[in-house]
Amino acid sequence: MKVIHLISGGDTGGAKTHVHSLLQGLNEHIQADMVCFTDGPFTQEARALGIRVDVIATRNPLAALKPLREKIAQEGYDIIHCHGARGNLMGALLKKSTGLPVVTTVHSDPKLDYMGRPLSALTYGNLNAWALRRIPYRIGVSDAMGDLLIRRGFDPQQMFAIYNGLDYTPRTPSLSRREFLSQLGLDWPEDAVIVGIAARLNPVKDMSTLLRGFAAAHKEQPQLRLIIAGEGAEEEMLRRLASELGVAREVCFAGWLTDTDSFYNALDINTLTSLSETFSYALTEGARFALPTVATQVGGIPFLIEHNVTGLLFQPRDHQALGRHLAALAADPGLRRRLGKQLLQKGKTEFSIQSTIRRQLDIYETILRRHTRRQRSRDGVVLCGAYGQNNAGDEAVLKAVLAELRAIDPDMPLWVMTRKPKQTRLAYRVGAVYTFHFPAFCRRMSKCRLYINGGGSLIQDVTSHRSLWFYLFTLSAARRLGCKVMMYGCGIGPIQSPRNRRRTQKIIDRNVDVITLRDHASQEELERLGVTKPRIVLAADPAVTLPAASPQAAEAVLEEAGLRPREGQRYLGVTVRPWSGFEDKLSVFAGAIDYVYERYGLLPVFLPIEGKLDTAAAQQVARLLQKAPSAILPPCGSSGLAIALSARMDVVLSMRLHALIFAAARGVPLVGVVYDPKVSAFLDCVEQDLYVHLDQLTPSRLRSLLDAAIARGQDRAALENKTVRLIRLEHNNSALAAELLAD
Repeated sequence: MKVIHLISGGDTGGAKTHVHSLLQGLNEHIQADMVCFTDGPFTQEARALGIRVDVIATRNPLAALKPLREKIAQEGYDIIHCHGARGNLMGALLKKSTGLPVVTTVHSDPKLDYMGRPLSALTYGNLNAWALRRIPYRIGVSDAMGDLLIRRGFDPQQMFAIYNGLDYTPRTPSLSRREFLSQLGLDWPEDAVIVGIAARLNPVKDMSTLLRGFAAAHKEQPQLRLIIAGEGAEEEMLRRLASELGVAREVCFAGWLTDTDSFYNALDINTLTSLSETFSYALTEGARFALPTVATQVGGIPFLIEHNVTGLLFQPRDHQALGRHLAALAADPGLRRRLGKQLLQKGKTEFSIQSTIRRQLDIYETILRRHTRRQRSRDGVVLCGAYGQNNAGDEAVLKAVLAELRAIDPDMPLWVMTRKPKQTRLAYRVGAVYTFHFPAFCRRMSKCRLYINGGGSLIQDVTSHRSLWFYLFTLSAARRLGCKVMMYGCGIGPIQSPRNRRRTQKIIDRNVDVITLRDHASQEELERLGVTKPRIVLAADPAVTLPAASPQAAEAVLEEAGLRPREGQRYLGVTVRPWSGFEDKLSVFAGAIDYVYERYGLLPVFLPIEGKLDTAAAQQVARLLQKAPSAILPPCGSSGLAIALSARMDVVLSMRLHALIFAAARGVPLVGVVYDPKVSAFLDCVEQDLYVHLDQLTPSRLRSLLDAAIARGQDRAALENKTVRLIRLEHNNSALAAELLAD
């Protein structure tokens, strides 16, 4: 493979480091050449690293087109890779004439690149915006940069993410801590806790917040000191601010440092206070020295710094939160060691230069495959379900189905019908159309190969006749527009209306190729309906296959809620939801929770699945508790975190199906309160008999079920083994989808 990289040649900072280290590593595997439009230190350093560099020195972009076309034709490049405004402009102009795939790496927010330079923003900024729209493939230097571009309307399915990798091979600093401080003229005490930052002194890095936060922390922990490594226009203003805050003697402005190893070795805490950031080398370099890190929750930072797991995060400009974090770290050497060690491990695993090179090579291979694939007349899958409604269970199903489809074909275009298209595009990197935008989803169906209806109990009329009619309409529309049709890992029923039952049987028989079901009860309902023509196979709910987030992530959430997980606290996970008859049973739930707390010491933790609805129901129960303290966690932002939290519970009491699925998949003892047949159907499938129907719920019955679940908890492995068969069954879903796509 041959790749030509186009870049202006005047780049500095993280972009320069990224491009140089990337091309140096790529050339061990492929031919990666560079063309610059300015000669200088950038090109000289690249040549010193062994990178092939050509310079076309001209201010006129059009004058560079001809020699570039000739070079591309002579060398036989496979991909044009652009960096920065000048490179993007040339790539956009070369796309059509060369016929090659063009990709750009977006190193920073294009709208902030020319901050404070209105003339440059008007010229280079607008040209860059034009070029970015015409380049088909984009790489963000962090997932957050990809999110930013997707929010601005760029195609999520042609978006990739890469991170600034670092060589984590241990290095010995040239200077000891004491020697480094002496070189800076500092005579700080041995027990000083030194905070540091390496960044340009410009408005985007927001050093004012750092000084204010440091000053606040210094009042509580006078052993704190601060080293600012960097130069910039704001230096004089920052020196005055340090004096005004009374910390001038405790703050060192070290200027630009070339010996960064000695700098990080001298620190106890690393910081970054940027208002905007893609992914900073300052974080990974600090990680190499196992430094606990405090940083703003912006851009790609949270992908490395997970709050209370690999560091501490705060919102931009919140100097009070920064001060609290610095004071906490200064006061607790154990916390510093724990966060620093976990950050080092994550950096070595996910953010090494070797990982970056492998990722870039994978992106190139993907681009070449997709560039050829674009000639197909029909391609891809449309998915429809109860998506975009802030229900963690339904979103878990969507995540699982998308993962299974990508395992079948990682380049296949995927489109989701959802109530919140913008949110779905961001969360899953898929195409998305509004659920009830009939022209939009019909246009998409006319271009796709497979329509999937599934995840959840969509074919039922208990909650609404109209929702049943809508989903039946989509089945017939997809068939008429030329798609294969599959109902995927779904539940069927109850369908109460005789007319609806006849209509359902007729439409499914006429239009559906394959149905995979999540439980026996749904299979029996299809038999009663008289559905015979589609291929019907028993599978399972796709959510049973989802992975959990790290245990540390779950513990961080519990610690944020003040629940002391590291002290061996045991928990009763509770998920309740509003339903007819629920309010009549509030005292039953509260009494049972008090009982479990008093007898077994299990602290109740409410785990909402569907946002406001479950939180409101939890609050109703919590208000009636007499003995047990409780915590209502915020709705989980991801299915992985919801699963990890469920796994941390000792027993789960739930009305919600997916809270039971999450717990069952991790072998957690369950007690179900059945408001819908789908709940008991699932529990029967995993051979869990500890459930009671909501209308039959009594204090004694619920207490006895909880007693039995806690007793079973002594052998979680046996409980977990009962879900293995279910996970094997679930693979029928993707296997049959693969068959339809292969037809």
